[in-house]
Amino acid sequence: MSDDAIPAATLVVMRPAAPGRPEVLVVERAARMAFAGGMMVFPGGRVDAEDHILAAALGHPDEAGKVTAIRETLEETGVAVALGPVGPGRALELQAALHSDKPFAELIVREPLTPDLDALTPFARWMPAFKQPRKFDTLFYLAAAPPGDWPPHPQQGECVGAEWIAAADLLDRIERGESGAIFPTKRNLERIARFPDLAAAVADARAFSLETIVPWVERRGEENHVCIPEGRGYPITSEPLATAFRA
Repeated sequence: MSDDAIPAATLVVMRPAAPGRPEVLVVERAARMAFAGGMMVFPGGRVDAEDHILAAALGHPDEAGKVTAIRETLEETGVAVALGPVGPGRALELQAALHSDKPFAELIVREPLTPDLDALTPFARWMPAFKQPRKFDTLFYLAAAPPGDWPPHPQQGECVGAEWIAAADLLDRIERGESGAIFPTKRNLERIARFPDLAAAVADARAFSLETIVPWVERRGEENHVCIPEGRGYPITSEPLATAFRA
């Protein structure tokens, strides 16, 4: 991780919906939030020291980001991903416990829960290089939604909404100006929108390097564009600077 970037992780949770159009779990961040306020994002957050300890205890000392992604998804949406046979009702109780500052590791032992870190597939790693109050070095993971019906419950104070939606439908909503998303979210939605199911997304993730994507700005024609490298699985690799961070 970079010395001046905050280690973070986010989870792209996918579930079957209409044929060839899986849905993903997203949250709308509260407008007052310092990072991506008012934007649609995948659930996630910074990697805590406790996540490193728990990852090591689970036999995955180098995969603290997976613990973060599972924990943050539960905390922000009440959806229990890769935690074993936990139903929606019990997941809401676990979410409330996290909101009351109960340590995630303590909940795992108490229940007990059975975290399956192997159920998460690394998808991409992003680290914007632009000057901003908070810069995150973020690992994106893919995972299947737990079986059954899981209506999301947004975390009060941090999120004002949470929903399941096809990536293409969310992109259309962003294009119409009905929702907002920052540059990395849009690029990842575009990539995910090409997949008919989770298996295709996982295969695509394994076909490309996890080398950190660091966007840059370059002049193209009459305006500046934010760009990312070609050949990394993304169908769109640039966007005008004017819309790249707020849309």
